[in-house]
Amino acid sequence: MFIFAELIFYVDQLETMKLCKKLKCDRCQYKCEIFESLNRRNQTPVDIDTINITYKRHEQICKQGSPVTHAIYLISGSAKLYIEGLNNRNIILNIMRPGDYIGLLSFFESPHYFYSIMALEESNICMIDLALVKELYLDDHQLLVSLNAAFGHSVANIMTKLISLNQKQIRGRIAESLLYLSDLNGCDEFPMGLTRRELGELSGISEENAVRLLTELRKEKIIDVDGRNISILDRRILQKICEVG
Repeated sequence: MFIFAELIFYVDQLETMKLCKKLKCDRCQYKCEIFESLNRRNQTPVDIDTINITYKRHEQICKQGSPVTHAIYLISGSAKLYIEGLNNRNIILNIMRPGDYIGLLSFFESPHYFYSIMALEESNICMIDLALVKELYLDDHQLLVSLNAAFGHSVANIMTKLISLNQKQIRGRIAESLLYLSDLNGCDEFPMGLTRRELGELSGISEENAVRLLTELRKEKIIDVDGRNISILDRRILQKICEVG
């Protein structure tokens, strides 16, 4: 079992220093697949030490190019996974929600993150020793299937994004992003959770074009915009715009 030597310690998050503390799994109301895998292997309740960190909005969880040292489980909040481009032009590939694993794309091969992840709101994560997770992955078929499914879902989202950026015009991209956010929230009325610039990064367009297209869709009564809240008024038309690009 992997145990961290210090009860309280600091982890350097590049621009800020985070006060972290160990948290026993039995004290956490969220029991992820890794905890369940340990119990299956040992056939009796077990506990492991994890690192629990709370991030504020727009604080960075991991940095592109930094080493992968832990498996990260998003307990609460939301985060954006993005590629840092040239001249501060980023592309958001995915929005992460509670229950998602952070870092799966860098889990098996790359020793470094090839993307960055930033909290979109106050978010709580659990960091679990990477060596332990790899050991369980090879030993527990049920965990292997679960993590492979999560990995496949992440890859599918990125492939969909690449196809969109390559084949769709900007109007189709913004429609796709709005439908994506609607599906994440499970309804046609939702808080966007992104700035106008981030919506542009999710759509692969500039902030100016994102603002202009939102205004156009609002005038056409396809959506309504109230501050950072979005209402899809005509989902069929928005879906058509997304499909034809």
